[in-house]
Amino acid sequence: MEATSYKGTNKLIVGIVFSVITYWLFAQSMVNVVPAVQQDLGISLSILNVGISMTALFSGIFIAVTGGLADKIGRVKMTYLGFILSIVGSLLLIICQGTFLLIVARIIQGLSAACIMPATLALMKTYFEGADRQRALSYWSIGSWGGSGICSFAGGGIATYLGWRWIFVFSIVIALIGMILIKGTPESKVARSETETSFDYGGLVTFIVSMVALNLVITRGGQFGWTSLTTLILAGVFLLFVSLFFYIENRKANGFIDFSLFKEKKYLGATLSNFLLNAVAGTLAVGSMYVQEGRGLTSFQAGLLSLGYLACVLITIRIGEKLLQKMGAKKPMVIGSILAAVGVIMMSLTFVEGMTFHVVYFLGFALLGTGLGVYATPSTDTAISSAPLDKVGMASGVYKMASSLGGSFGVAISVAVYAIVKNTSGIETAGMVGLLTNVFFCLVSLVAIVVVVPNHE
Repeated sequence: MEATSYKGTNKLIVGIVFSVITYWLFAQSMVNVVPAVQQDLGISLSILNVGISMTALFSGIFIAVTGGLADKIGRVKMTYLGFILSIVGSLLLIICQGTFLLIVARIIQGLSAACIMPATLALMKTYFEGADRQRALSYWSIGSWGGSGICSFAGGGIATYLGWRWIFVFSIVIALIGMILIKGTPESKVARSETETSFDYGGLVTFIVSMVALNLVITRGGQFGWTSLTTLILAGVFLLFVSLFFYIENRKANGFIDFSLFKEKKYLGATLSNFLLNAVAGTLAVGSMYVQEGRGLTSFQAGLLSLGYLACVLITIRIGEKLLQKMGAKKPMVIGSILAAVGVIMMSLTFVEGMTFHVVYFLGFALLGTGLGVYATPSTDTAISSAPLDKVGMASGVYKMASSLGGSFGVAISVAVYAIVKNTSGIETAGMVGLLTNVFFCLVSLVAIVVVVPNHE
């Protein structure tokens, strides 16, 4: 039974924020320390790109499953499982000496995020109401969107002065603190239905195969050769299994993904734009690599350039909350997408020389953070508030699946573009084109919001 008499506390909010930050510590920090990891482990950029994208990819693949599972077995239990997996994944990265453990650890950390994200969003909806829920979601967004900036800066400093493996020591500490803070929260779950059907294993398997095949095409296509037999086979596997996935889902009552959620336009618009704006995570990956490889900065100095992004995300998330309350969700979401696009364009001006580039890059990064901060709470509240109470875990899972898959493919595409152009046209052009790729994601997100999200609230 659901513990409806319990009211959420600040302690619970902080514990949930810590749980979300553990994701960014192992997801975003790895993006910021690519040169150091490459040098230490002696692996190619294409292989490292696979490892980087695995966390977000497996988070995205399993997040809808764990969201529905959290509804059944308990959202607090699922959050604790996420903490444990986070610790295990971090330990493996601390001891890894090559490609195998790196990829295994990143997959485990993706599963950790899949457990944490939808379960904590469901706890927010269950134990907070009205303005309190919007405030709680703002802090959740600070951990989610702001966490990328926090961990980009912190990860760069840790990698420069202690070594990149120490990032994951701190991740373990954060996870342990989060577990302590959440302790004592009443369990929250939905009563089991006697008419429940068996789990959709066919949908899950076809989805996994299709997403992994697509990820390998993006991350390793350049290495295999874009027209090579290997790449063509992987592309064929993707097309076959994604077709099977939709075939299975359209004929199954208890599908892996409940497509009925998308009948609500507010939910559809928020989820689609969320996927696209999370793809802008490619900006952080390419930007960090470019300023280290093209401008000779250390990981810590690269992290310093993200401080404006961090500050603006943290400040404007609460502003986005207030704009949501005053003008509804659509306008702040539109404004956020536009600001993010302008910020990325400024970051892409790699032909600017000397300190002027660093200033423009810093300001562009800050504007990107402003856009994402304004967008975050209106989008999250729109998705969660429009979901039926008995499907909030599933809805949260699908919404966060969009976040994770967007981040995974955004990073994979941007890094792949950067690597291809770098080999043919030089590093300045590679940085510019790799970053401008993310402007496309911002603009398509803007179109999705304008066209799909209703004007009325």
